[in-house]
Order: sequence, then C-alpha cells, then structure tokens
Amino acid sequence: MNRKIIFCSNTSWYLFKFRRSTIVRLLKEGCTVYCLAPYDNYSKKLLELGAEFVDIKMDGKSINPFKELGVFYEIFGAIRRIKPNYVFNFTPKMNLYSGLVCRTMGILYSNNISGLGTAFIHDTFVYRLARKLLGFSNKGAHRVFFQNEDDKCLFERLNLIKRQGVDILPGSGVNTEEFCFSPLPDGPIVFLMIARLIADKGVREFAMASKVVREKHPDVKCILVGPMGVSNKTAICEEEITDWENEGWIEYLGYQEDVRPLIGQSHVVVLPSYREGMPRVILEAASMGRPAIVTDAPGCRQSVEAGRTGFLCQLQSVEDLARVMLEVVELDRKRLSQMGMAARSRVEKAFSEVYVINRALECVEFLC
Repeated sequence: MNRKIIFCSNTSWYLFKFRRSTIVRLLKEGCTVYCLAPYDNYSKKLLELGAEFVDIKMDGKSINPFKELGVFYEIFGAIRRIKPNYVFNFTPKMNLYSGLVCRTMGILYSNNISGLGTAFIHDTFVYRLARKLLGFSNKGAHRVFFQNEDDKCLFERLNLIKRQGVDILPGSGVNTEEFCFSPLPDGPIVFLMIARLIADKGVREFAMASKVVREKHPDVKCILVGPMGVSNKTAICEEEITDWENEGWIEYLGYQEDVRPLIGQSHVVVLPSYREGMPRVILEAASMGRPAIVTDAPGCRQSVEAGRTGFLCQLQSVEDLARVMLEVVELDRKRLSQMGMAARSRVEKAFSEVYVINRALECVEFLC
C-alpha cells in the first residue's frame, strides 16, 4: 500500500498520545505518514515512530486574522508539496484550515470532531464565520467522525455536515493490552482525577467535593493529576491549587507521563467535565477495571453505563458530586469491584483502538 498520508493536529503531543497506534499501523502497511503540527517535546517521538514531521507554527488560542492567515498558507504550502493521497484532520483549527485546503485542492480527507471548540461557545462575527467555514469544510470531507451522538445531532441541527459519510467512533480508542486489568487495591478509597487544569474540566468542583468527603472520611484520598500553565482562559492558577493542598482537600501530583500506576492505586476515577468528545482517561481507567464518576453531560455520560460501570453526577454541582463520592465510600467493596470488571468488559467490546485503526485503514483502502 504505497500511499502518502497526512495527520494534522494543533499539537504533536495529541498525535503521539492519541493517534500513535494508527500511525504505526499505516507505516507497517507501507504508507508514508506525514505529521503536520507545531513542534513540541513529542515531535521527535513521531520521527522515532518512522513518520515524517512538518513543523506548523500555530497558536491554538490565537484569533489574530493575520497570524491565522499565515498559518493557513503554511498548511496550504505543506500539503501542496507533499501531494498526499489522504489527510486525517484532528482538533478544531486543523479541521477548518486543512479541511479547506484539501477541499480546494480536491484531496480526500476526513475531519474528526472530538468535542466542541471555542467557536461554539462564543457568538461574535469571527466565530460565526468560523462555524460557517467549518460547515463548508465538513461537507467536502470524505468522512466526518464524531465521538458521541450529542455532537453529531448538534452539527446536523446547525447544518454543518451532510447526511452521508458521517460516523461515530469510540473516541481515539484504547489499547487494552497497554491498559491491562488490575484488581482494586486494599485500604481506604482513593479518588483520582486526571485532566488539564482548567475550569471546564470540573477541577474546582472536584477539589470542593473532596473537601466535603474528607471532612467526613479523613482517611479517603483525593488525588489530582494534570499539567498546570495550560494555554486556556479558564486555566487554574498554581496559587489556587496550593491552597487546596494546604487545606488538605486534595493531593496534587502534577503532570504524569504514565498514568497507569496511579490508576492502579486508585479505586474510582472522577471527571466532572462540562462537555467532552469521548474522555480517553475514563476509557483507559475502565480498561484497567476502574469505575468512574462523570457528569451527565455530552460525551461524559456516554463513557459509562450509570449504575453498572460508573456513576453520573449533575453538571457543575459540588453538592451532587460530593453526594456521589460519599455513596462510593459507603459502597460494598465487592460491588465496586464488580463495576470495575464490567467497565473492563465494556471497553473490550466497544472501545478498543482496533476498531478506530480499522476505520482509518478503510479510508485509505478506499483509494485502491
């Protein structure tokens, strides 16, 4: 299969963390894979996989029209030089910019909608224009992949996709061998939250609910993991996290490259996010046999089966999250273990990355 395939994203980190297995499989099939993304610590890792890397100088949060026009022409130039047979677009700006380039040049491509970006939060002229252009990009795509039914229905309602060539994937999938099952540990309950430290992930709700839980059960651990200094308007500052630690609400462990040991030491993973595509951390935890507490919000609610593999709490409600966490503390440990085994079984059946990889291969095989 001698094909030139491009993967586009707003970070090399994303491509390595979430699309590595697909890239490796395409390389094994004889494809030449190009990764178009800004240079970061993971760019070299993509090269080590055997992929080609093209540095795109993009600021994911910029809305400066002159800068963005420059980025667009940089992507245009790269795609024109490579002359790919197929392009996989990920993250909002690449769905827009690379999608427009591919549609203009008549190149087959797919857009992957992994959640709603800033363009769906604000309603200024710039963002309305971005939504219209995204619709134009989507309607020219060979495939548009969503991660949950809620987002797909919203795009249909806004007329941002065509009826054909639309599909739902189980997120980016999970490597169930890498995230292998482990039994629940002994000892007091450990709640674990792994996320970027921004308000939209429900970090404050987790911290304040942990305060309520630990006041009643001081032996319970509430651990927060994730990078600080995220480029986001709702980023949580270091001082606030330090205050939570000093008050004894949570234990903050910073960014962890490999979260598997922490998941193995926990009993339940918590993600009170306001909205997701399909939260990978919940699927990874489920693969290791951990139930989860998530909000009853798009993308989050689909990541668990309430009462069987996890629990739902109300959106942006410290009180309800604390209530559910306290229920877990009082829950029979055997019942919690059964929920963890059910979570593992569900991931094996419906969320394995093998399915995601095969869908990518189908797109490329369409060329033959």
